Amino acid sequence: MRPALFDLVGRLTDDDLPAYVYDLPALREHVHAIRAALPDRVELLYAAKANSEPRILRTLAGHVDGFEVASGGELSHVRGLALDAPLAFGGPGKTPPELARALDAEVERLHIESEHELLLLTSLLGDRTVNVLLRVNLPVDLGQVALAMGGHPSPFGMDPAQLDHCLDLIAANARIRLRGLHLHLASGLTAPAQLALIEEVLTWAEDWAYHRGINLPEVNVGGGMGVDYTHPHKMFDWAAFGAGLRPLLARHPHLTLRIEPGRSITAYCGWYITQVLDIKVSRGQAFAVLRGGTHHLRTPAAKQHDQPFEVIPDDNWPWPWDRPEARDEPVTLVGQLCTPKDVLARRVMVKRLRVGDRVAFAMAGAYAWNISHHAFLMHPHPTFHHVDDAEVSVTGDACAYQLS
Repeated sequence: MRPALFDLVGRLTDDDLPAYVYDLPALREHVHAIRAALPDRVELLYAAKANSEPRILRTLAGHVDGFEVASGGELSHVRGLALDAPLAFGGPGKTPPELARALDAEVERLHIESEHELLLLTSLLGDRTVNVLLRVNLPVDLGQVALAMGGHPSPFGMDPAQLDHCLDLIAANARIRLRGLHLHLASGLTAPAQLALIEEVLTWAEDWAYHRGINLPEVNVGGGMGVDYTHPHKMFDWAAFGAGLRPLLARHPHLTLRIEPGRSITAYCGWYITQVLDIKVSRGQAFAVLRGGTHHLRTPAAKQHDQPFEVIPDDNWPWPWDRPEARDEPVTLVGQLCTPKDVLARRVMVKRLRVGDRVAFAMAGAYAWNISHHAFLMHPHPTFHHVDDAEVSVTGDACAYQLS
């Protein structure tokens, strides 16, 4: 934790906790490095689903080529921030009102998931035009991946054999412009695995387009860049990824490649700060009960991992009895929920952890607060704070960026 963050955490009161703290300079530095690593003809969109907090989106706006949204709510939220950036609208199960909203908002790209969705779109067009990408579930062997959206039977995208019906519908409607294909197949990939998959995707896509006499200006391969919560300092190798893309794109000289990472961009800029409320031993095992829990930070429960953390000692102890603590032993860190699944980290060695100490969970900048079950047990919501160079801002309303 860098000094500006540590200073802010030290000034938080107990009433401020739990708290999310976002390091905006670190985010800017990270996305700038990503952008610098990518070659020309690679467009970088940020998947807003990872973290749609307004200051996060505004910080990214100057460094990405646009935002990917996956619902009418996300679309309205991003547009409502008045960000001057192109939008791509993806995701399965788009409703007619959402498609109409996308047309009204003049999204730059609409990702079509099925023939039925394309038919709905044609019924709503009127005198408007739209650029579409057809999402394909390519039958490839993905091996062992953290999350597979394709390569096997899936609700995401279409089988290649179903594309020709969509081509006929597009050919019959001059207001629908086919811009390319969308093939987000897997998540949690290393740079070499991502490059190998992209090479296979581009080879298939160009061959498919050639045999149908189609100009294919772009292919969107989604995100899926791996984030390793076990090794917080081991990030996706963007430099190797960019270097590997250069010869690959040289073999496809007329193609623009789009990527849509989310977690791998913002995970590292966020911290979840909380406090130890109790330490107890059950049948020889130590448990630390913390303010908050997985209703604020669902990621470890959803991904079944230990959230990395730092202990921030607090020497203030106002009570007349001995302070409960754990020393040089494994401790399971749990929240306040009435469920044994409310676990943030399981049996992690600590040198010293005491009631009243603070715990700073790292890598909490993506798929954290925004995917958590906030209302369960009706505990207070966290507060939100931002470090932005010399400026420190505090957002008292925890729901300030909830989607409308």
